[in-house]
Amino acid sequence: MVLSLTLISIVVAGLLALVYGLTKDPIALAEQQKQEKAIKEVTPGFNNNPVAEQSEVVLSTGEKLTVFPAKKDGKLVGVAVETNTQQGFSGEIRIMAGFDMNGKVINYTVLKHAETPGLGANMQAWFSDTTKPAQNVIDRQWHNDMKVTKDGGEVDAITAATITSRAFIDAINKAYEAFTVMKGGQNE
Repeated sequence: MVLSLTLISIVVAGLLALVYGLTKDPIALAEQQKQEKAIKEVTPGFNNNPVAEQSEVVLSTGEKLTVFPAKKDGKLVGVAVETNTQQGFSGEIRIMAGFDMNGKVINYTVLKHAETPGLGANMQAWFSDTTKPAQNVIDRQWHNDMKVTKDGGEVDAITAATITSRAFIDAINKAYEAFTVMKGGQNE
């Protein structure tokens, strides 16, 4: 009995190792393509390779975020920042946010979340609805202390998902801080 279980365990472990080996590179490539697509969606047109020129920025909290500079003919035209927050209703929310050189949000894309379907999971559509300026963050001039209206801020929270909305704004605030730190170190 022990010999049978040991052999089965060895065979299963070998199969798992084989499957991992076969899928590791395709998964990494898919993640890289997803990241590159997100950068293109959130920045103005560029002709450099932002992934090759990425850098880490340390926030005032000590947290590190990755910044991707978008350049057109050598001139910095925008920045994509991969940001996150642990304050979501269901944990981590990861976002790619893009800013023009004046600090306006160009666009964002939600990369990962586990928020409630039908409520917090609607953050991608909610905060980019151009027909509702109070909730839309696209083309909004950002500043460090942006908040949802329930906290005395300027951005309408998702109906019945205030925790997710606060988390979303927290992630964008972190991205904006990374943008300002990076911009302060640039020689344009």
